[in-house]
Amino acid sequence: MSTGLGLVPATTALLVIDMQRDFCGAGGYAHQAGLDIGRLQTVVQQIQQLLAAARAAGLTIVHTREGHLPDLSDCPPSKLARSIAAGAAIGSPGPLGRLLVRGEQGHDFVPALRPWPGEAVIDKPGYGAFHRTDLEHRLARQGIRQLILCGVTTEVCVHSTLREAVDRGFDCTTVADATAASQPELQAPALAMIGVEGGIFGRVSDTAGVVAALDAATLARRA
Repeated sequence: MSTGLGLVPATTALLVIDMQRDFCGAGGYAHQAGLDIGRLQTVVQQIQQLLAAARAAGLTIVHTREGHLPDLSDCPPSKLARSIAAGAAIGSPGPLGRLLVRGEQGHDFVPALRPWPGEAVIDKPGYGAFHRTDLEHRLARQGIRQLILCGVTTEVCVHSTLREAVDRGFDCTTVADATAASQPELQAPALAMIGVEGGIFGRVSDTAGVVAALDAATLARRA
């Protein structure tokens, strides 16, 4: 069935983007770069609600993590240079291990949002979740046509993934209060861009609206 937001559970996936210790935890990459990790942590409760509703409705769930191979062979020199300029060089040691390196403590998910068994985990070297990953093929195999996006940060990895998805033909919903920007003044403009030209990058909703739509779908499935 289709929900009020046009979501069809059988063909919809929830993308939880980069809810890692490196972005949301003390001592991780974002903290070392001087970002307000308190802001990034504020979306955890909303994402928990989305996950609970999505699991009950039978959605495909995908968790992404940004990070690089230990030898940094998949990290472009320009990206490494940007991280150095930010004061948090990728691969440098920190309280949670080497920053943005796969297998380190910082690369792992925050405890409250760990994937359940069977949920997909996409390890990505770039900002967008489709870049140099098999995400598109996974979604195609499962017949996914609609995406719900949440996570951090709104202006970088969420927006990069959203734009990649739209170019691939996915119908996208971004959950405003389940995303957070690294700086508060960036949140509203990043969300406003989605709705230009009649919704060029899909639609923006909130956690309550998405959860209500998914709960209705769950009740209909059980009836």
